[in-house]
Amino acid sequence: MPLLLTAAHHSATGLREHNEDFVGMVTPAEPEISTKGMIAAVADGVSGSAGGREAAEYCVRGLLTDYYATPDTWPVTQALDRVIKAINSWVQQQGSLRAEAGGMATTLTALVVRGTHYYFAHVGDSRLYLLRQGQLRRLTTDHVWDRPEMRHVLTRAIGLDSRIAIDHGMGELREGDIFLLASDGVWGALAADDLQWHLSTLDEDPDHPDATAKLLVDAALANGSTDNASALVVRIQQLPEENLRDALSGAHQLPLPPRLKPGQSLDGLLVEALIHSSATTLLYRVRDPDSQRLLVLKTLTPERADDPQEISAFVHEEWLARRVVARFFPQVIAREQKHYLYFLTTWHAGRTLQALLDAGGHLTVPDLVAHATKLVRAVGALHRRSIVHRDLKPANVHVGDDGELRVLDLGVATSGLESEQRDVSPQAGTPSFLAPEQFDGQPASVQTDLYATGVTLYHALTRRYPYGEVEPFQRPRFGEPVPPTRYRPDLPQWLENLLLKAVARQPADRFETAEEMLLALERGASRPVQAPAPVPLAQRDPLATWKVVGAVSLVANLLLMYLLVMS
Repeated sequence: MPLLLTAAHHSATGLREHNEDFVGMVTPAEPEISTKGMIAAVADGVSGSAGGREAAEYCVRGLLTDYYATPDTWPVTQALDRVIKAINSWVQQQGSLRAEAGGMATTLTALVVRGTHYYFAHVGDSRLYLLRQGQLRRLTTDHVWDRPEMRHVLTRAIGLDSRIAIDHGMGELREGDIFLLASDGVWGALAADDLQWHLSTLDEDPDHPDATAKLLVDAALANGSTDNASALVVRIQQLPEENLRDALSGAHQLPLPPRLKPGQSLDGLLVEALIHSSATTLLYRVRDPDSQRLLVLKTLTPERADDPQEISAFVHEEWLARRVVARFFPQVIAREQKHYLYFLTTWHAGRTLQALLDAGGHLTVPDLVAHATKLVRAVGALHRRSIVHRDLKPANVHVGDDGELRVLDLGVATSGLESEQRDVSPQAGTPSFLAPEQFDGQPASVQTDLYATGVTLYHALTRRYPYGEVEPFQRPRFGEPVPPTRYRPDLPQWLENLLLKAVARQPADRFETAEEMLLALERGASRPVQAPAPVPLAQRDPLATWKVVGAVSLVANLLLMYLLVMS
């Protein structure tokens, strides 16, 4: 059952010469209604500025367009924040560069309805109201001076300053909820009881929100409003029953395919080989008879058919894989008719970095730097989409015959989706590539991914691990990492420093972002990363420190006792 709503808006110039308000909304179809939701916004250009209307229109149009261009993996709040701050920079710059647009500024109140939640972003004195079960509640706070004679003066607005603070909020939706976005020309002329009464008419005629929006504007003007008056009304008709990820995949009710052998077919795809088999997943190389294209088919083992958590995680992996559109990842191939739960990706000839090492392959320093640059770019592409991989290792890094490096397996990756309901254990992944803080229960993060990237490169060069191999269920102790030059004396100092920084025990000592690590790789010996400072024993191993202190204290006490006896 999909999300259903009705929405409409109305705006009037009133007694003013020009209408400096601007109202807009987007109600997309699937899949955007599930991935991004419906968005509505109202902006009120600052009066007295020649650019007030321009600022309001640009702000709303820009938000409605750019919001849908943000990655689907970004949380709604992050997407709104990024877009609004970019718009603020443009408006502020235009006001400073163009004399005719001096003081160009506008308020902005935006509402996003997605799944079973609503989200809003707010700057200025436009308002957002929620009418629920006959009770009207204002969700926003006016950004104006608190002195009575100054309450028409904004303290925050789009374009007012190069830095902007945005109010964000969210909440759960209920069927029958009615939202009102209004400029001050409406709410300033109507009391809360009047707003509530006019909005309640939408319950009597829920299919015609346009009549309610016009009724609000007309009532405000009739009640003496001297400003532009704009109202946008949204009524929630029906909420989706399914969780968002299942609705996106459209595959949660599909059965798992049986185990397949070369020569068999599935949905018209010819199975050529079993690529990989684990306790959870199966990967086959298949051929599409229509295009003769080789593809990879990934599915769960038949034994997982009654495991809802594994199925949810598998659907989540496909959802993420569809959204990492970049050359650093296999691309998901859409297939209209599917009778089983699986997804297809592009096939690329080559082998994983681990397979190359297992076959006795040797990486030279130039080879390693080339692979490292591509790998860090791939990790950065994930992080820009708010995705943390959590299982970076040589076995998940594919070196293609086409010269491209691709990151595989998003099975345990996490995204910025707020309603994610799946296992997010801090120790998901391969133990030897987990950062030290993950063994203390800290969640995976950008820093843990960069740590795993460093260990991957270290292992590719040396076939060893900086802190030694970690067995499953082992509680490792992290001292000082072994310099890679112990195993590869041919490594330049700058590369050793870079690897040691990447695998530093403390997150604060590592690279902060993939872009910072990439810059260090590109600079190489011209501007090398500084060698890590030696860590004092007291910080490196507090237990050993106290043991030494205790031993010294014991020896000192024994010596004193001996001297006393002898005297």
